[in-house]
Amino acid sequence: MSRLRIFDHDKPETPLLATSSHAEMAAELAKIGVAFEQWEAAQPVLPGDPPEAIMAAYKSDIDRLVEANGFRSVDVVSIAPDNPSREVMRGKFLDEHFHKEDEVRFFVAGSGLFTLHVGDKVYEVLCETGDLIAVPDGTTHWFDMGPEPSFIAIRFFTEPDGWVGHFTGSDIALKFPRYEAGQAL
Repeated sequence: MSRLRIFDHDKPETPLLATSSHAEMAAELAKIGVAFEQWEAAQPVLPGDPPEAIMAAYKSDIDRLVEANGFRSVDVVSIAPDNPSREVMRGKFLDEHFHKEDEVRFFVAGSGLFTLHVGDKVYEVLCETGDLIAVPDGTTHWFDMGPEPSFIAIRFFTEPDGWVGHFTGSDIALKFPRYEAGQAL
């Protein structure tokens, strides 16, 4: 179940707000410029479907975002728990960073934990199947796919080189819980 928890950045043990209501999540995240949407496939998507079939199932939503935001590329990434590079891939995203373009991800399947650090607040967003999150450029955050990652996501890019992280050097991400799918945070 998707979930948003908001914390004071120096009190990771006590959430100020915790909700699994998609409408409330979207409203709270909109206050900091983050879009949160729910999408439904226009046709069934099956495990092992090629990227073209996955993108075809969400074509109208993809086209709407591309037109509204000027994205130049869209792709599908799939990571399974048995991926031999999973530890390295997970580690790449665990430290606080920002991008010089919006980070937009739609979860076709599986889950991941986006944690945003905005001002003196930390917004922990558990994204699951059907969730789209759009984090504005310059927003400091980190992402945890868990020790046994399992997700398929559609990614949107404006820059041809795709995801480029600019790390802050802060240790704040170490103070908040890591993600393990199926475990309550």
